[in-house]
Amino acid sequence: MSTDNTNEDEHRHDVLIPNDADENPRVGKPSDCAGGIPAVLSTFKHAARQMGVVKGTKTLLQMNQKEGFDCPGCAWPDPDHRSTVEFCENGAKAVADEATKMRVTPTFFARHSISQLMERSGRWLNAQGRLTQPMVLHEGRDHYEPISWDDAFGLIGEELGKLDSPDEAVFYTSGRTSNEAAFLYQLFVREYGTNNLPDCSNMCHESSGVGLGEVIGVGKGTVLLEDFDKADAIFVIGQNPGTNHPRMLTALQSAARNGATIVSINPLRETGLVRFKHPQEVSGIVGKGTPLASLHLQVRINGDVALLKGIMKEMLEEEDRRPGEVLDHTFIENYCEGFEAFADDLRQESWDELVEKSGIERAQMKEAARIAIEADSTIACWAMGLTQHENGVANIQEVVNFLLMRGQMGKPGAGACPVRGHSNVQGDRTMGIWDRPTDAFLDRLQERFGFDPPREHGLDTVHAIKAMHDGSAKVFIGMGGNFLSATPDTNYTAEALENCELTVQISTKLNRAHLVTGKKALILPCLGRTEIDVQESGRQFVSVENSMGVVHPSEGKWKPASEHLLSEPAIVAGMARATLGDVSNVAWEELVEDYDRIRDAIEDVIDGFGDYNERVRWPGGFVLPNGARDREFHTDTGKAKFTVHPTPEHKLDDGEFLMMTIRSHDQFNTTVYSNDDRYRGIKNGRRVVMLNERDMVEMGLEEGQKVDLVGTHGGRERVAPEFRVVAYDLPRRSAGTYFPEANVLVPVDSYAKRSFTPASKSVVIRIRTS
Repeated sequence: MSTDNTNEDEHRHDVLIPNDADENPRVGKPSDCAGGIPAVLSTFKHAARQMGVVKGTKTLLQMNQKEGFDCPGCAWPDPDHRSTVEFCENGAKAVADEATKMRVTPTFFARHSISQLMERSGRWLNAQGRLTQPMVLHEGRDHYEPISWDDAFGLIGEELGKLDSPDEAVFYTSGRTSNEAAFLYQLFVREYGTNNLPDCSNMCHESSGVGLGEVIGVGKGTVLLEDFDKADAIFVIGQNPGTNHPRMLTALQSAARNGATIVSINPLRETGLVRFKHPQEVSGIVGKGTPLASLHLQVRINGDVALLKGIMKEMLEEEDRRPGEVLDHTFIENYCEGFEAFADDLRQESWDELVEKSGIERAQMKEAARIAIEADSTIACWAMGLTQHENGVANIQEVVNFLLMRGQMGKPGAGACPVRGHSNVQGDRTMGIWDRPTDAFLDRLQERFGFDPPREHGLDTVHAIKAMHDGSAKVFIGMGGNFLSATPDTNYTAEALENCELTVQISTKLNRAHLVTGKKALILPCLGRTEIDVQESGRQFVSVENSMGVVHPSEGKWKPASEHLLSEPAIVAGMARATLGDVSNVAWEELVEDYDRIRDAIEDVIDGFGDYNERVRWPGGFVLPNGARDREFHTDTGKAKFTVHPTPEHKLDDGEFLMMTIRSHDQFNTTVYSNDDRYRGIKNGRRVVMLNERDMVEMGLEEGQKVDLVGTHGGRERVAPEFRVVAYDLPRRSAGTYFPEANVLVPVDSYAKRSFTPASKSVVIRIRTS
């Protein structure tokens, strides 16, 4: 939306996430068990409301089945032997949300101006239903209007053709995009002439990819689902699987029943790691459920390096007491380098400082070390709690140090397991959605398609925002996602988008990114995962890659929400043809006529996809090669690397807190289904700040009191107004808030070294009372 920026304060308030009118937080006791009857009731209530009972039931029964469609939610893998009911509560909500009966038609946009929609919450916008037709916002207008697909593609081609350089355009991708669409998208962008391909990985697991790639030679996890049944110990670090990856609870339950010891490392004691009732078991209905983590370490926010060093220091000292009985020296000598420097650093660490910086007593560190020492096979899992800090890459590499000490890599039941938060975010990267492509990838792209792709690295998400803000990027195209709400520094990002000549959103549902736009804007509605995709050669399927490198098909089963929808591959081809015209070397229409042709091209360009069209049709798909899984470390030295990192310090002044942003239970990424957070006992409110009760007493704060949260990073004040104080079990001087409401406080220039992942879980704030 083009706005007059003469009143900067008023302009900034306009882009904040507004409250729902009925929001009035109520706080009860957190749940002590995940799953069970409440999860079942929530699942079917949401499905019935969105799709109706009959369609809702049929849709859920096709979800994650070998002949069905892949869940558009998290990237947790499917078991080889699948049950009839192969979905979780939050995955079912994501599917129901996409397959809703509600529709957003041109009439809706005629009734509602952009100014009016800006006053609505993201929850309300999403609840209006599926987008049905391409829409355009002309310069100076306050209403979207219908536009034909040809005219929409023509506008994109015209604006991209006006640019002085292809590097003045930004092409963003969310993790919903299929392998086929992602491959075509990066092909179009590179033939156009830029590597400006930021994606949602930049904001979540980029620290994992960089950290793992540097030390084990592959930026992905090294375990398969079957390894969970073979593990003796599982360390779950900075992750809340009960809300963000609920199907993982089934794997943890099975592991616990097999005798595995589970350790939870997280500032919050999350319900999903306390106890789990499997809804498909009798004990999940009438029983108490299965205890999961036996050791909960409520580490200070970003105290993970200190805690891991403490655990490893205990392991090293035990090795000194029992030489040759604790560490795997054969593995270290044959497969690793850098151990001596790593061990020397641990020996020099002060116990008092490790305890103080982690917030964990030495006795608890010793207990965690004992569990690791006694386990023949150990898996370490993690998510955003490790990656979204300035030292995010170091966090990941300390986890690898921990695994390497006892050779917990490349053997059954052991390894690294970064758990991805969106269904194909890992596959998109495999397909080439990356601002820093390798020369080998570009060489094969050139050989296959006959053009010289750009070699200069492009813009990641943070630098794309900065480029749009300073005017060096003028066109933004987003395939999926809610860029404005997902990114850091909401007001700054809004100003960046408003600086563009054209913003384009390829979407299924309405969100706030459609309201804060460039001078001109397009909404291009696409097919969802649940919908039938018919092209010239007939019905098509797409493929995705899960968190563990398994590639498998996904085929929609339902009639599209509108006759005007196009598939993402068809949209990419339309943009490419309108932009590149006859100079393109790519037969775009032929590729889209039959997705097998896209997969043939992928096979020619990307390692591991030999016989793609045959293997993707195998029941359950196929597993991509992973050197570290076979103890082949494709680093620059051919060995896995121990690394040395300083222990982070967070020196907070009086009245300052270290804030982390988190999801509620009734939320997927930026999509909010309700204002309740059932597992944490918080109802009817999202603008809340969770604080330690002793900190509240010291600050003179009361439960339910309204406060403003204020950050001053880089000398610029950022304010999130009208949050309610909630007493919660958190370490001292820590604060928990929900995103996207608190993203306004996350500075755009505070990010992880080398990965540029926004430090959304290390934000220094003050609490201002009226």
